[in-house]
Order: sequence, then structure tokens, then C-alpha cells
Amino acid sequence: MELIWHGLVQAFRLIIAGDPEVMRITFLSLKVSGLATLLSLVFGIPLGAFIGLARFPGRGFVLSLINTGMALPPVVVGLFVSILLWRSGPLGVLQLLYSPTAIVIAQFILAFPVVTGLTVTAMQQIDPKLRLQLLGLGASRAQLLVQLLKEARLAMLAAVMAGFGAVISEIGASMMVGGNILGYTRVLTTATVLETAKGNFDMAIALSIILLVITFLINWGLTAIQQYGNRR
Repeated sequence: MELIWHGLVQAFRLIIAGDPEVMRITFLSLKVSGLATLLSLVFGIPLGAFIGLARFPGRGFVLSLINTGMALPPVVVGLFVSILLWRSGPLGVLQLLYSPTAIVIAQFILAFPVVTGLTVTAMQQIDPKLRLQLLGLGASRAQLLVQLLKEARLAMLAAVMAGFGAVISEIGASMMVGGNILGYTRVLTTATVLETAKGNFDMAIALSIILLVITFLINWGLTAIQQYGNRR
């Protein structure tokens, strides 16, 4: 308990004092995870909506791939991205390995199937009669898609929360493709592991608390929006 208490005190001090290194690590965590989540929404929602509404040969196989992707081990993703970005790899010429961009790529691969899968589920839960009604009123395909996404907007917020949660707390992929470089690719999760390995438990607990607070505040805000929309 004393160790945890010291961690709480340390976290409070670091936040109040605005420790430059902690702030840099925190902002980088928010930047890479936020960008990865945004990209997963941009690509995952349209794809999930299409798969959820369309019927085509091999649809079951595609859904199986997406569901498998929702449980991808971060270390496997880290290995895959590392091979792609390695100097002798297919994308080695871009020199992205051990950079924040590499972390974004790895986290996007983790979040993308989560967002896509939840979007598929949201689309399938919409009353089929609504689709028929909209088509009967002369709605175009684009208008139909927009209206169905509006109908599923509360479920879409769940996709945002799940996608962000999948990347902000992961460590394996970020460590492998980012290298945990001080002042460049070190994020809250990798910094926590490093401080724990050094036996600096006060700092590790402080960083963990900051990570938990950030995750809670973001999900609290999204949940409040979701519940407000549900009441309406």
C-alpha cells in the first residue's frame, strides 16, 4: 500500500509540476493512438457498413477474417510491421522503423478490425424495414448509407471507444516498431515497462495512473455523449 501511495503522490506531483518528459510521453501517446483510431474509423466504418449491408460470395470468410483480426496479438502485429519496415523489407526504403509513424501503422492494424467488426454488428442490428422504407422513399445509395449510419450512431461511439482502448493500452507492437526511444517514440505503456524494469516503481505507478486517467476521461466523455443520444 505504501508503494501505491508513493505512486499516487508522484503522479500528482508530475502532473501539477508539468514534468516535461512526462508531458512529452503523454502527448505522444495521445497523438499516435488518436491518429491510429481516427484512421481506423475512416477506413473501418465504410468497410463495416458495406459488409454489414451487402451480400456477396465469400462474405462469411471475410467476416471470419475480421473477427480474427479483432483478437490479433499485438506482438504478432509488431513482428509483421517490423519485417515490412526493416531496412531490407518491402517498405524499408521509407525508413519508418523506430518512429512514431511506425507506431501509428501498428496501432492502426490493431484498431481497424475492431472498428470494422463493431460497425458490421451495428449495421446488422438495424431493422431491415427501415432500409426498405428509405429505398421506397427514393433514397440513393449514398443517402441510404448516411441515414443508416445516423441510426447506428450510438453503436459507432462504442466502436470509437473500443478502437481507442485497443491501441492506447497496447505495448507489444509499440515497443517492437517504436523502439521506446527517449524523447522520440516513448509512450506511456513502454515507459511504464522501462521504469518497472529499472525498479523505479514510483514512476511506473505514476505513469500507469496517468494512462488510466486519460483512458477513463476519454471513455467517460464518449459514454456521456452516447447516453445523451440514447435518451433523445
